[in-house]
Amino acid sequence: MAVCADGHQTQATDYCDVCGSALTGAPAADPADLRLCPACSVPTSGRFCENCGYDSALPAPPPHTDSPVADLRGTSDAREIVWVARVFADREFYGRVQARKGPDADRVAFPGFYPERRIELRGSEFLIGKRSASQGIVPEIDLGIAPADPGVSRAHALLRVGTDGSLTVTDLGSTNGTSLDGTETPLSPQVPVPLRAGSRLHVGGWTTITIDTLS
Repeated sequence: MAVCADGHQTQATDYCDVCGSALTGAPAADPADLRLCPACSVPTSGRFCENCGYDSALPAPPPHTDSPVADLRGTSDAREIVWVARVFADREFYGRVQARKGPDADRVAFPGFYPERRIELRGSEFLIGKRSASQGIVPEIDLGIAPADPGVSRAHALLRVGTDGSLTVTDLGSTNGTSLDGTETPLSPQVPVPLRAGSRLHVGGWTTITIDTLS
């Protein structure tokens, strides 16, 4: 049984079952194994891109376009809405968590470097959380990529795109909750909440996900 940096015993080998912190000890990547990520063109190794989180086991991402794709199922004026999730470290949100002494606030530090990621939401459901090989959890929006926010649950929230292109978020009963647009009140678990372009999801101790449309 593995032991995390805080001394918790855990059956998982990637993230602590108790506190969610990443377990150390992964071998460094061999430069000879580096390749360009098909999603963001940054050199990476292993299955998941260290820059954008793209899963190399998935089919190659479609090429980017400068405008929304025409929806051939409707009229010639109809357009398919392509949502985009922008993930970044939010110091303002971090300050609010620290001020209210939220769960795990005493052990959550703001990262010194956290490159912003943009993830296109092409599909119908997108799990927000942390990848766990031992539990078979593979989030489309993986917040377990270092530096990981320890306040994010493995299966934290779910984004769902409706047949009409609308987008909702559902908190999955996460430990530290999900809030919206700078409010302090967490969303009720298992209740879908409509989103719009510009909506901001706050999860964990410092992570904000801004929702927008592809332009």
